[in-house]
Amino acid sequence: MYENLSDKPVAEYQAEQIKHWSDINMLDLCVKEREGAPSFVFFEGPPTANGKPGIHHMMARTLKDSINRYKTMQGFQVKRKGGWDTHGLPVEIEVEKQLGFSGKQNIEKYGIKEFNEKCRESVFTYTQMWTDMSDKMAYLADMDDPYITYKNDYIETGWWIIKNAFDKGLIYEGYKILPYCPRCGTGLASHEVAQGYKDIKVNTLTCKFRRTGVDHDNEYFLAWTTTPWTLASNIALTVGPDVDYVKCLMKSGDNEGNYLWVAEALAGVTFGKDEYEVVEKVKGSDMEYWTYEQLEPFCVPEKGKNAFIVTCMDYVSTSDGTGIVHTAPAFGEDDYNCGRKYNLAVMQPVDERGCYTETPWAGRFVMEDGLDVDIIKYLAQDDKIYAKQRLEHAYPHCWRCGTPLVYYANKSWYIEMTKLRDELVANNNTVSWYPSYVGEKRFGNWLEEVKDWAISRSRYWGTPIPIWKCECGHLHCVGSREQLINDVEQDIDETIELHRPYVDEITIKCPECGKSMHRIPEVMDCWFDSGAMPFAQWHYPFENADRFEELFPADFICEGIDQTRGWFYSLMAISTIVKGCAPYKNVLVNDLILDKNGKKMSKHVGNTVNPFEMMDKYGADAVRWYLVYGSPAWTPTKFDEDGIKDVFSKVFSTMRNTYNFF
Repeated sequence: MYENLSDKPVAEYQAEQIKHWSDINMLDLCVKEREGAPSFVFFEGPPTANGKPGIHHMMARTLKDSINRYKTMQGFQVKRKGGWDTHGLPVEIEVEKQLGFSGKQNIEKYGIKEFNEKCRESVFTYTQMWTDMSDKMAYLADMDDPYITYKNDYIETGWWIIKNAFDKGLIYEGYKILPYCPRCGTGLASHEVAQGYKDIKVNTLTCKFRRTGVDHDNEYFLAWTTTPWTLASNIALTVGPDVDYVKCLMKSGDNEGNYLWVAEALAGVTFGKDEYEVVEKVKGSDMEYWTYEQLEPFCVPEKGKNAFIVTCMDYVSTSDGTGIVHTAPAFGEDDYNCGRKYNLAVMQPVDERGCYTETPWAGRFVMEDGLDVDIIKYLAQDDKIYAKQRLEHAYPHCWRCGTPLVYYANKSWYIEMTKLRDELVANNNTVSWYPSYVGEKRFGNWLEEVKDWAISRSRYWGTPIPIWKCECGHLHCVGSREQLINDVEQDIDETIELHRPYVDEITIKCPECGKSMHRIPEVMDCWFDSGAMPFAQWHYPFENADRFEELFPADFICEGIDQTRGWFYSLMAISTIVKGCAPYKNVLVNDLILDKNGKKMSKHVGNTVNPFEMMDKYGADAVRWYLVYGSPAWTPTKFDEDGIKDVFSKVFSTMRNTYNFF
């Protein structure tokens, strides 16, 4: 009556099960059996196919699969279209390694066309590994007809979305301060920066900025900096409007007879053993628009902009330094915001390689060993240094290549999400999050403080931004291949490849001045690609309108906590722009998987877990069970193989023995 259970090793028996499920096309059966039933809509977040799957991917897929199977058993039809995220820097970096390249200059010498072809070839390097993991763990998703972000149809929908935003006046060009890797030639997201901190020793300086507009030449503002290389870009000194500042007549030391300005609370710390007399005391707000002499006279400020003035900002504190902040809008977000408030010039003597273009140190990398010493020598010869000190502190390095990062003012193209802040918050309030605090606090707070979305990347393998710009300043946005064919000056058709360099070669006649407009060179942030998937997976609105309306918004999505400011946000942002509503109704968020000691898993540390080995040893069921049993999936999980052994012996062996008893 009861068949004997197989005595084969679990990996061998699992392989037979997988083959059987494949032979009967189980996913197709699950969907067809529910034809005509109510839909339960699920969106699959696209993994990057040129990266290997890890145990954390298995966690998210276990949760997704469990919910989708449950809803199928409840009588719903659950379609599960898979997808691949195929653009972006991870793909480019992998190809650069293969070609032995060290930066963007190598790519452009090699040829953008040839480089992008290599990227296209490499994006599916680990596709089979992802498919094998899904099969082994019995994760049901349609990978026979996946959405692929590099396909022309997908890109065209992306263009349509950008055109939507452009026509609503939400697209603009501006500066963004990014932690920038000179070697990789691109900015890094905040979560990427956090992965690469290293302790380094730096020379810090307290510099003397001579005040102007007074009847003597021995009065100075003292400002402290940990980055002497940014002094060439100094354009302002910033004080706290409510902070008390004092002018001190120095009675001893190297500056005897000089007048020095510092925050009153920091005078004793700053001057140390030097004797001084306070001769004047004012609030920072009283110092606004005072002027001073340029410290390093190498860069020329833009005409019509303010330069070398005292500014007031609330972020200035008296916790360290002198209470007077050296301000260079080219190299700091606070500095840049101050610059916007006071219409300050932006002096940028550093190129994308992180090397000076001006100053006596032209051509040298700004973080090069010894450069700070040469800057100190230059300033010392004109008596512009009050004090120097060598400190050790944590400094961010590129987690991919180890190069010190530069906080750099780059021009970027933005979607003005701040205009949609209230809509974003309202849309999020319609979503059921589990755990609830992720939606209410982590994600909700993010939306309440939302910043404009810097969508452009100065790279090659990505969705080209469909904006053409004329030298007269006119902008033209293209939202479809049909519009492109009608607008361009060349003879093209629907088969036009929508990647660089092909679209770069196309020009459009400017309606304002009659000259040829050229496409801006940037490509889209790859998070835009993944956030466009509800629309682009169906090539909406160009086809499949009925299917889109049936399968939007999602009833359910699930990804890790790291997607709060990634996929969860890009989905919400794009849906709010296009449809004015949330793209999902319910979100399940799993937390990180740590090693058994509670440390973050990392290839560099060597504490990662191979999901294939775990499934071959104990079977997919035991691993899946452990992932949701060991600790709640929405809290950090300390992965311990002994826990799987425990589940295997106490649960699955017990079930097996009970069955065998009969």
